[in-house]
Amino acid sequence: MEKVPESFTFTVGKLDAGMAILLGERAHLIEFPSVLLPPGATTGSIVSIAVHQNHAEEKRREEDFWSLQEDILKEFGVVKPSNPDLQLRHVTQTSVTLEWPSLQLSTAKLRSLDIYRNGERLASIPSPLTNTSTKLSGLQTDEEYTFQLILRTTAGTFPSNIIRVRTHTMTNTSGISVCFGNVQDSVLLENTKMALREMKAKWSDKIQIDTTHFICTTPAVTTNGAQATGNSAGAPGVEYQRALQLSIPVLYPDWVIACYTEKRMVPIGAFDLKADRVTPLRSQSLSQVAVNRSQPSPDTAHRNAVNRASMPVVPRVSSTSPPSTHSPFVNQPAFEPTPEETAEEAPAQALPPTTDVSTRRKSRSGTMNREFKFPSPVSSPTAPERASGPAGNSPPPILRGELGRQEEKSGVMTPSSIEVPPPPPVEKERSTTSVDETEDDVGPTVEVDLS
Repeated sequence: MEKVPESFTFTVGKLDAGMAILLGERAHLIEFPSVLLPPGATTGSIVSIAVHQNHAEEKRREEDFWSLQEDILKEFGVVKPSNPDLQLRHVTQTSVTLEWPSLQLSTAKLRSLDIYRNGERLASIPSPLTNTSTKLSGLQTDEEYTFQLILRTTAGTFPSNIIRVRTHTMTNTSGISVCFGNVQDSVLLENTKMALREMKAKWSDKIQIDTTHFICTTPAVTTNGAQATGNSAGAPGVEYQRALQLSIPVLYPDWVIACYTEKRMVPIGAFDLKADRVTPLRSQSLSQVAVNRSQPSPDTAHRNAVNRASMPVVPRVSSTSPPSTHSPFVNQPAFEPTPEETAEEAPAQALPPTTDVSTRRKSRSGTMNREFKFPSPVSSPTAPERASGPAGNSPPPILRGELGRQEEKSGVMTPSSIEVPPPPPVEKERSTTSVDETEDDVGPTVEVDLS
């Protein structure tokens, strides 16, 4: 027989803000939600409260809880992201190409995918959800390296396997991977493929991530390729343009045969298709400039002659050359000398050149001429000028020149004919060599009494 649950009696002491204060028989005080009280219960009402456990509901909720935990475990706890499987695809003297399968992230989210070289982070892989390969360049020849991928997700960090690889030497030609373009000679194409096969190299018709060289004899697209793409047969091919964009060397097939013959990597400078196309154009342009230089037409020569004659070069006139009576400009009369120029040139031509003894004699700086005399205060050269009338009454320069020459002929020394030597320049430092040279050339020093 089921036991009747016990009930407890309480007196409602206070109702406040949705909470009731209940007082028990033994002075027990509890807080009870007022919404659970029977309708009409107020302060002072006596209520009975019975409490019992619902086992059926507990069992149902427990089953629901553990079912949810099982679903979470199966969804997020059983399948986890897988570690990347790093593989070596291609290796050359200076580069390594790595590849890996698509990332298996399960329900996790990707944070980053980094490549490590020799234990140090090298770079982050771009577009890691779609990109499954990478090419690492700038390596040293014949040196060992280690590479590893580190996958970071919201479920944790997952490192890949470590790959150890050694770059090739210059005598190892197995790293050559070429893409063939338009090779017009079929025999040359077959010989090139045979040489690649003997060197254990590989080739393809499409540019891939590990392609090292593009081999062709002309950049033009093949006839079949032009018909398929709808382009002209003389236009550059798509793979050729892509090789230029990726900075892949474009070479002749002879380079592969040269590598096979010499059993080593041959420099590509002599087999570069782009350089071979540019050089003949330059030499041809220079030769055409030299050969195509023809004589100008008569009309052009006449126009050039007129343009050159419009501004002639002013001839240099020496002292011994006779005076020119023709003007250097076109259709311009010769300039006639002015009366002042005629008056100045006539005495100069009549008098023979004379050389004074005092001018020929060398003098030391600081000495004075023996014939020098100070002018008297009365006969100052400035007094007659001040006493004279206005500037219009003074004699012209020609008359002053003639008067000066007459005074020199008569031997009378006037204040205006006295030559006062300029003061010696003040030098801060005078070299001893110049002083010694002047002392050797100058004659005896004569002191003049100025009193």
